[in-house]
Amino acid sequence: MRSSPFYQVVPPLQNTWRIDTALQRHLERILPPEALAAMTPGFESLGELAAGEMMELARDAEGQPPTLTHFDPWGRRTDTIHLSPGWHAITRIAAEYGIVGSSYAAKHGWASRVQNFVLLHLFSPSSAYVGCPLAMSDGAVATLKKYGEGEFKDRAIGHLTTEDPQEYWTSGQWMTEKEGGSDVGRSSTVARLEEGVWRLYGTKWFTSATTSQCAITLARPEGAPEGSRGLSMFYVEPWNADGSANGVRILRLKDKLGTRALPTAELELDGAVAIPVGPLEGGIRKITTVLNIARYYNTNAAVCAMARCTQLARGFARAREAYGHALERLPLHVETLANLEAEYHGALAVGLRLAELLGKVENDVASEHEHAVWRILTPLAKLGTGKQVVRVASETLEAFGGAGYVEDTGIPVLLRDAQVLPIWEGTTNILSLDTLRAMAKEHSFAPFIKDLHGRLNGLDGTAVAPLAADVRAASARLVEYATSMADADDKHIQTGARGFALSLYRTYAAALLCEHAGWELSKGHPARGLAAARRWIGSGLVDLVRADADRLSDNAILLGD
Repeated sequence: MRSSPFYQVVPPLQNTWRIDTALQRHLERILPPEALAAMTPGFESLGELAAGEMMELARDAEGQPPTLTHFDPWGRRTDTIHLSPGWHAITRIAAEYGIVGSSYAAKHGWASRVQNFVLLHLFSPSSAYVGCPLAMSDGAVATLKKYGEGEFKDRAIGHLTTEDPQEYWTSGQWMTEKEGGSDVGRSSTVARLEEGVWRLYGTKWFTSATTSQCAITLARPEGAPEGSRGLSMFYVEPWNADGSANGVRILRLKDKLGTRALPTAELELDGAVAIPVGPLEGGIRKITTVLNIARYYNTNAAVCAMARCTQLARGFARAREAYGHALERLPLHVETLANLEAEYHGALAVGLRLAELLGKVENDVASEHEHAVWRILTPLAKLGTGKQVVRVASETLEAFGGAGYVEDTGIPVLLRDAQVLPIWEGTTNILSLDTLRAMAKEHSFAPFIKDLHGRLNGLDGTAVAPLAADVRAASARLVEYATSMADADDKHIQTGARGFALSLYRTYAAALLCEHAGWELSKGHPARGLAAARRWIGSGLVDLVRADADRLSDNAILLGD
């Protein structure tokens, strides 16, 4: 008699709200009880969808990536992007759950932005990156509310925030050009006023959510000065009411490492009718509103991707046997999974703190202190979680062994998609420099350090006290470093900027973990927060680069200069 054949197990996934006790505990601490009670049924429902139906829809979207048809059968230029049924179905779910609209309905005041964070957290890992156009839509709404004028403003906001899938729109964000990238001041798209109508001419090299019904973009009005100062913000609807193109040609779809279900294209603007968003001046200042929202969404995408990685890795460890035991019984594998879990806990604490601060800023209830902390935490959260998620996704693939390297298991997509998160909305280096800018121009460092220390209040005499002491020691090193850089030249400051920013992120996350651990212990909850704080702090908080003469010389030698 032949023995039964052996098959690898498919990692099970349960309701992603119900199994995430870390998320539940943080919300119990952060949110007013009545707000959490009102939000919970939606979280429960979306968590069930994310673990079931949405997974199938995402597989459909990944399996049928966008295609581009330039001409119809009769030779007319149409530039039609075809999307899978799965993509359209996931977009309808986003509308029905009010993922973008919930923040602006603001039924729970500032806590509505935390609600938005959790909805995204549950939605995005099973969304095939529909979360990307949601980020741009949210940024467009925030910008139009702040700067827009006229009928188009209310019409666009109504479509972008509705929960009616038939009326729902998403927005694109057309910034990146061949000349620009992060250096948007080099943008060469021109805006011309022709017979009382603004028209745009130029090429946008990388536009995600290209099928969206509207977009926010930058262009330089004829006669405006060069550089960032001469750029203006415009609102564009790529298609006219009759379905014809509004002076927009889709040159090609981008062949990307990941986010393959997401339509990303290179566009040519040839007389696209556009509407200025407010006065022509201050385009770069206005785009900051979009960027802050996009960086918050990027942080969320990284945090929830880490949640999905840990959920799948733990599910596989329970079901997979090796050497006569389930993987979850093997100490070395348990050590690996615990490290991943601690990484997720730290990122989650930062992401929720960012959502809380953003909600308070948007609802005009943030103190001056909180506004300053939000300003510096926005780039720090994005850069820190963006670097984390790639490491966590890579380790997750390894936890699956050879199956983690096989595309049709659905595991490699975790790493392919994670790699975009340190790049989108500003690379780690760009965000490190933005952190320095927030310190120099907006004096946000002192409030940030004060807030960090505030997270540690009330922990003396508790089991968390030794960890809090480690965090205070790390923050002292950061203050000393910042003081030493005050009189340094730009070369020295920039050389150490990345290590400094990442150290700020890890130290602030450690303070948040200590705060949460203290709260959990006071409520009699299992000490998961304490374990996460201990593991996070034990992995190191501060790794600073001192740009002395030897280091600068070594840089030149290593690069062959």
